[in-house]
Amino acid sequence: MTITIALAGKGGTGKTTVSAMIIKYLIKKQSAPILAIDADPSANLNMVLGVDLDTTVGGIREDMLKQVQNSVTAGGAARGSLAGGMSKRDYLDYEIHSSLIEAARFDLIAMGRSEGPGCYCAVNHNMRDILDTLSENYPFVVMDNEAGMEHLSRRTTQDVHHLFVVSDPTMRGIVAAERIVALKDELNINVENTYLILNRLPGEIPPPLQEKIDSIDVPFLGIIPMDEEVMKYDFSGTPLVELGDDSLVYQAVEKMMDQTLGL
Repeated sequence: MTITIALAGKGGTGKTTVSAMIIKYLIKKQSAPILAIDADPSANLNMVLGVDLDTTVGGIREDMLKQVQNSVTAGGAARGSLAGGMSKRDYLDYEIHSSLIEAARFDLIAMGRSEGPGCYCAVNHNMRDILDTLSENYPFVVMDNEAGMEHLSRRTTQDVHHLFVVSDPTMRGIVAAERIVALKDELNINVENTYLILNRLPGEIPPPLQEKIDSIDVPFLGIIPMDEEVMKYDFSGTPLVELGDDSLVYQAVEKMMDQTLGL
């Protein structure tokens, strides 16, 4: 069975850093490959994982729609067909699998840009089926999401087993996290477990933040401390998965994952 882990939170809370630490944890704790999905349009999960990114699913989708439009304009025999008679489903299947970045212990696929002004319903349906089939080949899928959660049901029909909502140590971040927690109930997929994580905290939780955290109806998983070592890695562009096991950030995430995943 595939265990799907998703991360959400407002921009700048460090979701991608936490995603990298979860992937590092899974690499350390089990031997099977992991599928990492970068569902943030800014697409920088590859940088913290230390791999190059050339193609995104969004780019594939836009290129396919452009080919269909050109075919219609040229008066193709099959309206909306692709050159050479390839079906849109087969084209997406081939291109998405070709865009998969294969590393030693994980594979990565990036969703890239969001939809433009065209018609995407049929395309998104095919993409969702392809991504779901791809995900079934992995015991763990880690999905780094953009600030909102609305797009999750357009990316997968599978259950999300663990949703980690990441906040920075500000009231705005906690309020955004609270809204994301409320939004998950409106999705067309089942979220089994939801947790709140407070990231980059320099010291103890201030009483007003603690009071707000206690008012949110999901378990508070814990604190990831501010760590200058992570900042140095980010400044230099060094992949965060290369942090040592003694890193304060990794140790905090490891403790949280031991508690929730129990590997």
